[in-house]
Amino acid sequence: MNGSRKFDAVIVGTGQAGPPLAGRMTREGMKVAIVERKLIGGTCVNIGCTPTKALVASARAAHMARRAADFGVETGGPVTVDMKRVKARKDAIVAQSHDGLADWLRNMENLTVIEGHARLESATAVRVNGELLESERIILNVGARARVPDLPGIGEVAYLTDSSMMEIDFLPDHLAVIGGSYLGLEFAQMYRRFGSRVTVIEKGDRLVGREDEEISAAVRDILEGEDIDVRTGADILRLGRRDGAVTVGLKSGEVVASHVLLAVGRTPNTDDLGLSAAGVDTDDAGHIEVDDRLRTSVPGIWAVGDVNGRGAFTHTSYNDYEILAANMFDDDPRRVSDRIPCYAMYIDPPLGRVGMSEAEARESGRRVLVGTRGMEDVSRARERSETQGLMKVLVDADSERILGASILGIGGDEAVHSLIDAMYADAPYTTVKRAVHIHPTVSELIPTLLGDLAPLD
Repeated sequence: MNGSRKFDAVIVGTGQAGPPLAGRMTREGMKVAIVERKLIGGTCVNIGCTPTKALVASARAAHMARRAADFGVETGGPVTVDMKRVKARKDAIVAQSHDGLADWLRNMENLTVIEGHARLESATAVRVNGELLESERIILNVGARARVPDLPGIGEVAYLTDSSMMEIDFLPDHLAVIGGSYLGLEFAQMYRRFGSRVTVIEKGDRLVGREDEEISAAVRDILEGEDIDVRTGADILRLGRRDGAVTVGLKSGEVVASHVLLAVGRTPNTDDLGLSAAGVDTDDAGHIEVDDRLRTSVPGIWAVGDVNGRGAFTHTSYNDYEILAANMFDDDPRRVSDRIPCYAMYIDPPLGRVGMSEAEARESGRRVLVGTRGMEDVSRARERSETQGLMKVLVDADSERILGASILGIGGDEAVHSLIDAMYADAPYTTVKRAVHIHPTVSELIPTLLGDLAPLD
């Protein structure tokens, strides 16, 4: 199709920020186009949060079935995993989310859904499938993809990424995971529980290197306790193939695996977006540079979601929508800098995180108080026979405000929210310390921990 059409707004990408923004704009009476080149819903719905957490659930079911005897339950034989059924369950969950979102968008009044690759031709025009879409408001919501590192021999091997992992319906005999951070460790534990041999290869000297050292050590203990081979400080010399297997050459020796997964970060989808034609600035990593209200270097163009480098999570992408809508329609000056960093890592047990790490707290120059408790002190953890992990909270000694927290353990991704909410309320830690929490829960130990703070050495 050639020619052109005019819209009040053009949204490029249907990831987490795009659809709700389209909904708000159309409710405000705007004529809107939303463009998607591949999968409606973007990463989270199709290859990210939704499918991976469905797979994590299947892996946990297999793990708990193998532990049944610990709880006095007999299974009557060895536990086996049908990977075709695991994938089918995951696909059904994804389809429910994807199809519901697609139907909502396609039936939205004043919204035109266009499938195709969008490229900017100017600060007010986007070309898709040969047609020019003209608008004074363009919102770039194009996300990111798995980064493929320039490793020696990378072109000689068939590798997997987080995206292609969603398509396999078989059990790798031996999965080598390159990258010992959040996504890689989720896949490592998941496939070990499905029945694969797994080796994690991390260049840094510890896993999840942005976390506190005791969190990294506890994560390693959890994974090694499930017979996952962890190699840290492992520089890759070369990838290759031998006798149908993938070889990963390290200074310390060679790992021979049936499959290799690359989990070394993500790259913003900005290299084929036509940004230079519109004059939109990017940083050295390719992220679109934005200000505190998500405006790019070009008036009338905004960037939301993973592509702006201001948060790589579904919840931060949705918050980008909230910030943009508040400023555009509600005369509410919400800012990206209002956001308190929080996230989770979905190994089992999960890690819930908010705010500063210990290193960041030290670097801030504050007088810091710290409290730490092992999960074996939590009644819920003992009752479930899942006592791995720990809780850690950092507090500003002068203002009594919570600076950050790490909860690695059963329910850690939920329990951390009591601290997140206190931080958003700008409440002193004593508010949570004096709270009466329900017994027996994971959260009930937090007031006890806050009553036993000590200066950070």
